[in-house]
Amino acid sequence: MTDTPIARRNIVVLTAAQALGGASAPIVMSLGGLVGHQLAPDPAMATVPVSVFGLGLAVGTIPAALIMRRFGRRTGYLLGALFGVLAGGVAAFGIFAGAFWVFTCGTFIAGLYGAYVQSYRFAAADAAEGALKAKAISWVMVGGLVGAVIGPQLVIWTRDAVAGTPFAGSFVSQAILPLIAIPILLQLRAPPIGEAGAQRGGRTLGQLLASPRYVLAVSAGVVSYGLMALLMTGAPLAMVEHGHSVGSAALGIQWHLLAMFGPSFFTGKLMARFGKERVTAVGMALIAVAAAIGLSGVAVAHFWATLIVLGVGWNLSFIGATAMVTDCPTPEERAMAQGANDFMVFGATAAVSFLAGAALNTGGWSLLNWMIFPPLAIILVPLIWKASRSPA
Repeated sequence: MTDTPIARRNIVVLTAAQALGGASAPIVMSLGGLVGHQLAPDPAMATVPVSVFGLGLAVGTIPAALIMRRFGRRTGYLLGALFGVLAGGVAAFGIFAGAFWVFTCGTFIAGLYGAYVQSYRFAAADAAEGALKAKAISWVMVGGLVGAVIGPQLVIWTRDAVAGTPFAGSFVSQAILPLIAIPILLQLRAPPIGEAGAQRGGRTLGQLLASPRYVLAVSAGVVSYGLMALLMTGAPLAMVEHGHSVGSAALGIQWHLLAMFGPSFFTGKLMARFGKERVTAVGMALIAVAAAIGLSGVAVAHFWATLIVLGVGWNLSFIGATAMVTDCPTPEERAMAQGANDFMVFGATAAVSFLAGAALNTGGWSLLNWMIFPPLAIILVPLIWKASRSPA
């Protein structure tokens, strides 16, 4: 039986840790390209630090899951926080030294930290049952809303904190946030993944991937996150290409981040009322609406509306897909199932970050939006079928 007080305690702890850890990605995303442009030996390599962050996130998921299965969530998250401290320190040193590859190494380590932060949503769900499971995921994602505000604000407050070395102070602050998270994570009360109530055995990864239920849940996560990343990555570049200011592009991304995490206050309740599959399907449909808005014009209002609707669609579809994944494995399969899910989701997202620039150069903003519809159609058909067979 699940101890509800412990489950609720863990939700509070992980939401607070998410608020701090979730600020790391916006710092890298907003500054990685600018610092890369300053330090890169070739201007074409300016965005490599951001892409490498995504690579570190993907690469780190499975080792993180294995460490947490062996030593427990709390030990794993404390190790992750140390990665976060190291990441900010290495990146700041790279800026001080004018060393592009040292800075890039720092963003890669930040990706490893992100692999632990991304699994906070699973940790909150592990200790919960019934309607509390979906709400747990949703509330931890609320911490992402705070992180989406903290990250950009830290960039503004600390970018010139170190005289003569722009942006170094921002990455020092990036190192401080996980340091603050350590005493919070020490309050977590969660057993090693698969320990509580587990039996010997469990399916192999191959057997799990043969389960249509698991494949549908993972595919929904891959499509929702990947398509969101495709449009989010391309939108600022497209705005500038169509004559809009960098400030307008930055404001559009800020509204997008708020739309990504703001609905988390309600997503858990929606899933409890209407079912995970239905909420996920509605989120996918909203991503299609976002692409349709993007095709309808190139005024600032069109870009902003696209990014806001895209953020809301991602929230519903990705949190819904995450909740679907938590229903699939037995306790002893959790580490493998969750790690494989995140590896595929963030591996696809890293690939998309490279694809967005090439597609934008080839076919422009319109091509990016048209690319949204085929993957959505492929995943929506089985998702709607599953939703129709699931009780509300």
